[in-house]
Amino acid sequence: MNENGANINWYPGHMAKTKKQIIDDLKLIDIVIEVLDSRCPISTQNKDLEQALKAKKIIYAFNKSDLADEEETAKWIEYYKKQGNSCIKIQANESKGLKDLINTILNLYDNSKDLAQGKTLANIKVMIIGIPNVGKSTLINSLSNSNKAGVQNKPGFTKQKQWIKIANGINLLDEPGMLWPKLENEYVKRNLAYINAIPENVIDNEEIAYYLLDFLCKNYKSNLEERYNIEIENLNTLQVKNLIATNRGCILRGGVIDEVKVANTIINDFRNGKLGKITLEKVEDIG
Repeated sequence: MNENGANINWYPGHMAKTKKQIIDDLKLIDIVIEVLDSRCPISTQNKDLEQALKAKKIIYAFNKSDLADEEETAKWIEYYKKQGNSCIKIQANESKGLKDLINTILNLYDNSKDLAQGKTLANIKVMIIGIPNVGKSTLINSLSNSNKAGVQNKPGFTKQKQWIKIANGINLLDEPGMLWPKLENEYVKRNLAYINAIPENVIDNEEIAYYLLDFLCKNYKSNLEERYNIEIENLNTLQVKNLIATNRGCILRGGVIDEVKVANTIINDFRNGKLGKITLEKVEDIG
């Protein structure tokens, strides 16, 4: 991955099949929940399915809200709602926001056909979609109080669809996570790399860590200073990286920086929330 932008063209065969499967399954669906990562909602929204989803009622679930800047998440939800969308802030791993999500599903559902047929319990068919590693399977498990949807912290883990029944007559259709065929936008590409939505074998961790650190130096300086017990005023990104390396013992023999270790330290601290609540995208930057 580089600034001049060689495209990542890594589209696995199962993702091509997944797109066709999702489009076919939409015929059965009443409501779609698209799970977004609250730290970068625009980058994690699957534009490749936008046209296919136009005819459906959609709820955007802002997951991993515990890792994101709360003020920025509030701005994003307001932005999406102004576009006429239903939005819920959730924290699937702690089952937070799920009651609001269920109520939103029930409010959106048009049960007139069920009532006309004399049904007293709606049979609401809801599809849950999301790109890899946004927490889709964790959300399903929290909603169903089970581990029917396997969970691993790596992209592309869910490989096949499955129906899962939950309360209130809601049937969830869990689809495998998918990305679009080419990641051409450098900004989006990096954001997806930061949150571990792209397999590590197609990215350069050292380069990704540098760009992430540069962003943090400009936007979350105090987070870095608190986490690594350093002062970075008037330091450039390279100097900050070297300071972190020294502070965290990422040094090889002869005083040489262990580039791999310091890169992994920065990336993992971000992904695990050890750098505090951080949002990678701002509403003000749209356009």
